[in-house]
Amino acid sequence: MTTDVTIIGAGLGGLTLARVLHIRGIPATVYEAEASPTARAQGGMLDIHDYNGQLALDAAGLMDEFRGLILEGRQAMRILDPDGTVLLDQPDDGTGGRPEVQRGELRRILLDSLPAGTVRWDHKVSGTRALGEGRHEVTFADGTTVTTSLLVGADGAWSRVRPLLSAATPEYTGMAAVETYLLDSDTRHPATAKAVGGGSMFALTPGKAILAHRERGDTLHTYVMLTEPQDWFAGIDFTDAAATTARIAQEFDGWAPELTALITDSATPPVLRTLHALPIGHRWDRVPGVTLLGDAAHLSIPNGEGANLAMYDAAELGKALATHPDDVEAALSEYERAMFPRGAEAATEGTRLHEWLYGDDTPHGLISAFNEDHGQETSHA
Repeated sequence: MTTDVTIIGAGLGGLTLARVLHIRGIPATVYEAEASPTARAQGGMLDIHDYNGQLALDAAGLMDEFRGLILEGRQAMRILDPDGTVLLDQPDDGTGGRPEVQRGELRRILLDSLPAGTVRWDHKVSGTRALGEGRHEVTFADGTTVTTSLLVGADGAWSRVRPLLSAATPEYTGMAAVETYLLDSDTRHPATAKAVGGGSMFALTPGKAILAHRERGDTLHTYVMLTEPQDWFAGIDFTDAAATTARIAQEFDGWAPELTALITDSATPPVLRTLHALPIGHRWDRVPGVTLLGDAAHLSIPNGEGANLAMYDAAELGKALATHPDDVEAALSEYERAMFPRGAEAATEGTRLHEWLYGDDTPHGLISAFNEDHGQETSHA
């Protein structure tokens, strides 16, 4: 394949594409806005699914490295009432098919698998434009440009590549998360550590929740979910950690102290994560020389599929390009034909999960769905 491949975004999707192309003899360059691989923390835990994310890592030849990252026991899951009563307790018996790893560690094995210089750091895209005949120009914040005959937007929710294909922009879903951490929880917060258990914990009432996960060691990573308009969150000064913590905790007045401690005892300042989504079924007409993957293509309500889909999209695109080295448009058409319905299905499932988690019947709807999905007896307290 003689076409140069330009990838925007060094997240899991962009790096997986670069790796899949590399082992098939196709060079690619990845441009990333961040200044370095360690410029910021890379999120928390990811469950990597055997039907998409793991298939992508297999296509990238990185399954052995992936297995070395798995945190045993983290597929355990429990659902609690706000008073701390355990409603469902599902242990990790090793058959869940969704082993958990740290996002940053997964990104590291992808970076380490690429030739030096593949990723160009500190290249923030300020704009893109079509030059005709399938060629595109990318302009960076420092004024430099690159011209390419194959441009892939792997640059997430606020993609700078997407406008070449679609006028769609992500819209606020009506919910946001406030992110907190407890460190050394087994020692410093034993009651809370016991409530969370060995994997993930969901404490739910309609419209709000405390979701926590045990990361490497005894770090507890929490997302406090609230259904409020953006103006409500704008009324909180998130630069004042103490005031923010108090205001968010107020929404959970009366909940068990071992649960609210996930908010009030955070070792880090609370961080707001507003949740946006593209329209379900987002697609575009084929435009020569450019495509999207992952959240840039089909950002949806969080449902555990985002990272998995990004990697799977990347692997499928990489394989299509390797299969059609002399016909890039055939490769892109083949990739998009499968990617559009895949993204729509995941987004639809995400909407259903959102209703189970935060709808009027929570947590009982979620428990019923979980039992039905597993088709097995679960342990109840």
